[in-house]
Amino acid sequence: MLVGVPREIKENEYRVAMLPAGVEELTRTGHHVLIQQGAGLGSGIPDEDYAASGATIVSTAEEVYAQADLIAKVKEPQEQEWPLLRKGQVLFTYFHFAADRVLTQEVLKTGITAMAYETLRGANGSLPCLTPMSEVAGRMSIQEGAKYLERPQGGRGILLAGVPGVQPANVAIFGGGVVGRNAALIAAGFQANVTIMDINVDRLRQLADVLPSNVRTLFSDRHNIRQQIREADLVIGAVLIPGARAPHLVTQADLKLMKPGAVIVDVCIDQGGCFETSRPTTHSHPTYLVDGIVHYCVTNMPGAVSRTSTYALCNVTFPYLALVANQGLETACRQHPGLRDALNMSHGQVTNQAVAETFGLPYVPWK
Repeated sequence: MLVGVPREIKENEYRVAMLPAGVEELTRTGHHVLIQQGAGLGSGIPDEDYAASGATIVSTAEEVYAQADLIAKVKEPQEQEWPLLRKGQVLFTYFHFAADRVLTQEVLKTGITAMAYETLRGANGSLPCLTPMSEVAGRMSIQEGAKYLERPQGGRGILLAGVPGVQPANVAIFGGGVVGRNAALIAAGFQANVTIMDINVDRLRQLADVLPSNVRTLFSDRHNIRQQIREADLVIGAVLIPGARAPHLVTQADLKLMKPGAVIVDVCIDQGGCFETSRPTTHSHPTYLVDGIVHYCVTNMPGAVSRTSTYALCNVTFPYLALVANQGLETACRQHPGLRDALNMSHGQVTNQAVAETFGLPYVPWK
């Protein structure tokens, strides 16, 4: 199979979808790999490393898309990439369709097979391709939140850890999954007062057992959410419904309950965000104010720490990519049901029920 890796073109996206080790493994098993020139530079991987591992380096994305049967990316195809997609081609990347109707419609028109990292399931029902980036984003959320709490950044002028004689910051985390747990771990390490919320009481019990003593757990309902945003200096949105749009837990009217200069970091912005006032931002312009509240809603947070993120991502995505290359799409999906869950579109049909329901489109289960 001919596998292609284009350079990412989303603003401030520095990750790459394959490591030289992956190229070596694919070429060793008889496949051919095209790498667009400069694809790995943002992660500190020069073209020479790919070439030494057996890849063919090509100058343009057009060459990659025109030749490759299987495309590996990190982020959803951008508008200028849509015309390059070919019917029957397999594209393996993060799509997050439920947050973007236009992307969904345009990719559907191309007739490609869209395999989404974020809906692929492991043998134990986990989301293995989402987990490492959720770990990165959860940890980064506190790092970024601490920065934007500083007064020159528009925040309240709060040091997350406090100092002797002065209270530390209050951090509220909505969602007790991978993002929430990692955010709580880092916030606790900063010695902040941390509250993590979830609707799953069993999950809260697990978190209470493993997180430090300065983290308390709280059941997530409207009453508790409103109480927490009154007290919080930093609020982290970390809610995930796989394949579907994130629910709005905080309305614009709720912002009036918050302290002026408080900071929201909406990690689930890729899935539409869990704050009504959230809208996508970039690393170049990461924040904006609504009713005096700082909103940080960068859609590709892990891209800022690209070397760490690239290695963490490729560690988990490559085995599935290799399965498709070695066995073919149909055989791989039949033998590995979790891989079949990654199929969001095929031949102009929506094959993911959550995406179909989000936009009122026909749902056609994959054969």
